[in-house]
Amino acid sequence: MAIKRALLSVSNKNGLVDFARELAQCGFEIVSTGGTAKTLREAGVPVIYISEVTGFPEILDGRVKTLHPKVHGGILAMRNDDHLAQLKENNIAPIDLVVVNLYPFRETVAKPGVTLEEAIENIDIGGPSMVRAAAKNYRHVLVVVSPARYNQVLETIKSGAVGEEYRLELAKEAFAHTAAYDAAISGYLSGLNDAGQGFPAVWQQRYELVQTLRYGENPHQKAAFYRDPSVTGACIGNAVQLNGKELSYNNILDINAAFEAVKEFSAPSAVIVKHNNPCGTASAGNALDAYKRAYEGDPVSAYGGIAAFNTVVDAATAEEMNKIFLEAVIAPGYDEDALAILKQKQGLRVLKTDALTARSSDGFDLRKVNGGLLVQSFDRGVVDIDKLKVVTKREPSQEEMDNLLFGMAVVKHVKSNAIVIVKNKKVLGVGAGQMNRVTSTRIALAQAGEEARGAVLASDAFFPFSDSLEEAAAAGISAVIQPGGSIRDQESIELADKNGIAMVFTGMRHFRH
Repeated sequence: MAIKRALLSVSNKNGLVDFARELAQCGFEIVSTGGTAKTLREAGVPVIYISEVTGFPEILDGRVKTLHPKVHGGILAMRNDDHLAQLKENNIAPIDLVVVNLYPFRETVAKPGVTLEEAIENIDIGGPSMVRAAAKNYRHVLVVVSPARYNQVLETIKSGAVGEEYRLELAKEAFAHTAAYDAAISGYLSGLNDAGQGFPAVWQQRYELVQTLRYGENPHQKAAFYRDPSVTGACIGNAVQLNGKELSYNNILDINAAFEAVKEFSAPSAVIVKHNNPCGTASAGNALDAYKRAYEGDPVSAYGGIAAFNTVVDAATAEEMNKIFLEAVIAPGYDEDALAILKQKQGLRVLKTDALTARSSDGFDLRKVNGGLLVQSFDRGVVDIDKLKVVTKREPSQEEMDNLLFGMAVVKHVKSNAIVIVKNKKVLGVGAGQMNRVTSTRIALAQAGEEARGAVLASDAFFPFSDSLEEAAAAGISAVIQPGGSIRDQESIELADKNGIAMVFTGMRHFRH
C-alpha cells in the first residue's frame, strides 16, 4: 500500500516546515496537532487538524489530543483484509508515516530551580504512545523521531526504496528514543527523595554510540565507544578529533586519564600518560615550559604516550611535541600554526575540548563487574588547606607546601598504591599499582634519582609501616604529605622528626584501583 497519510506532532520544530512541504508535494495528506499544526498553517502547508480526524477536541490543556482510536487504530492496523475491513467499518483512515519528537523533559529538568510541577507537565504521554505504536507496526508505518532523519527519509520515499530493513532501522531508533525518555523521567523522579545520595532503585542511563573500535584492550576483544549525552563541559566524551588515526580503546582510556589529571591545575600545565598513569606532570608559566618539564620527568615512558594540556597549545609547544612519537594530544584549543605543525604527523590523534571554565557535569563513576554495576561519585576531593595537620616538629616551608599540594593533586590520578616525588611543581618519579607501598616508594625514588634530594613525596594513603619513610629519608626527601590514619602513624612521625622531614596529614585518602 502506498504511503498516503502522515501524522506530524513535534516539540522540536527544526526543519519541520520544509519537511512537511516536501511530504505534501509527494502526495501526503498531513495530519497534525496543536503547535505543530499552527506552525504548518502559518507557513502555508496544507494540514488537517487532529480534532478533524478524531471528531473530538483537544482537552485538559492539551494533555489529551491523540489518545484516540482514530489515531492509534490508523497507526496500529496491519494491512491485511481483516484489519483494513475494521478500519473501514469504523471510518478510520490508515496512518502510514508518524513523525514525533517528545516534550523537552531532559532540557526542562536541567534548568536551575525547576519545580516538580514544571517537570511533570513536560512528561509526554501521547507522543511516546504514537511512537511505540508506529514502531511496533514498522512493517506498515514509517516512524521518525529525529529531525536529522528528515532529508534521508524524503530521499528514501522519493526513490521508492522504503524496504523492511529501513523500516526496522527507524523502529529501533524510535524504541531507543522512548526508552531513553522514560529513563530520564525515572532517573529524575528517583532522585527526588534519595537523601542526597543520587542512587535510584533502578539504574538507568542512556549512552549514544560514537564509534565501533577496531578492537578492545587486545585484538581478540570487540569494543565500541559510547557518549553520555547528559554530560556537558570539557571531557573526552565531548572532544572533537581534528587529526590522526581512528581512536583505539586504549587511546580513549589514556586520553581520559591524562585530561582528567591536567584539569586539576589552574596554572598552565601538561600531563603525559602511559598505560593510564601519569608518567610526567608539570606546571609552568606557559604550555611549552610545562610540556618540556613534564617530558623531562620520564622521557623513556613519554615515548608513545598521551599529552594533555589545560591551556591552548601554541606553535612552539607543537614543534616540541613533534620531536617524539606521541599517540595523541588533547587540549582546550590550538593556535592555527600549532595545528598545522601537529597535522604534519598524519597518525597523531589531535583532540580539542571545550574551554576549562568548569568541570564536566558527569557526577558518577561506573564500573561494570560480572553480573553487576558499581557506582560511586568521582573523586573530586581537594585538599582543604585549613584542615591540613602538620604532625612533625618541623613545618614545611611555603615552597615545600606548594609542591606537596601539587603532588597530592597528581597522586589521586595514579593507580594505588601510589607514590609521587615532586620538586618545583614537576613530577620526578612515580610509583604506581604495586601490591605494597614500600615497593611503590622505591620505584618512585629510583626514577627520581639524585633529584629526589630536597624533593617532596606524596602518598595516596597512609603508611602502614615506617619503611616507606625510611626509604624517603635515605633518598633526601624533605617533606611528605599523606592522609594519615594508620595505627603506626606515630612510628612514621618519629622517624620523620629524626631525619628533619616535615610531614603533613590531609585526612583524605585517594585510592585509585
